[in-house]
Amino acid sequence: MSSFSMAERRLYLCIGLRPDLEDTVRAAVAGGVDVVQLREKVAEAAPIMRAAERLKEICARAGVPFFVNDRVDLAYAVGADGVHLGQGDIPPATAREMLGDDVLIGRSTHAPQELLAALSEPVDYLSAGPVEATPTKPGRQGTGLDYLRFATARSTLPVFVTGGVTPDRVALLVDAGASHFVVVRYVADAPDPEKAARALRTAIDREIRVP
Repeated sequence: MSSFSMAERRLYLCIGLRPDLEDTVRAAVAGGVDVVQLREKVAEAAPIMRAAERLKEICARAGVPFFVNDRVDLAYAVGADGVHLGQGDIPPATAREMLGDDVLIGRSTHAPQELLAALSEPVDYLSAGPVEATPTKPGRQGTGLDYLRFATARSTLPVFVTGGVTPDRVALLVDAGASHFVVVRYVADAPDPEKAARALRTAIDREIRVP
């Protein structure tokens, strides 16, 4: 079993390959990000693996779980803390057989039937969304707040909301049941990622009354 509990994590950064990747992740973690995922949809395996090895070290020093998106093979190769699987990836049961019980597995869901199916899979947390359409999910319509309400009410696992997570929307998302948040552009594209992460984490902690 993993030493990390996803129920205790609040702010999850997804980020792709970029020249300032390591500096951005360090800054985001310093600002309050407590989960990091390398999400790269275009590059070949070798550069993803090299970046994953570096991010794993950064996250390990900070006590932050590090995930690889989609690629179970690369998650295994670098000793990632977890892998996040979309609906089109290999089944979580297969990933669990390959990775064992000490690696965390996340599962994306976008509709009620996907969420209900995921609850019977060997996963540790779910994501729900994107609540709003986002360039990071091209071609996918926003799920809206009703799906977030459904997911957080029905799930027995932590549910991380995706899409449009900014400080001024945190209260709205919390009202719909959210207590775990995924951020991409608001932090990754900010001129000062640490400041952006801190603003978002402050809003989250205030709304969900984290001591």
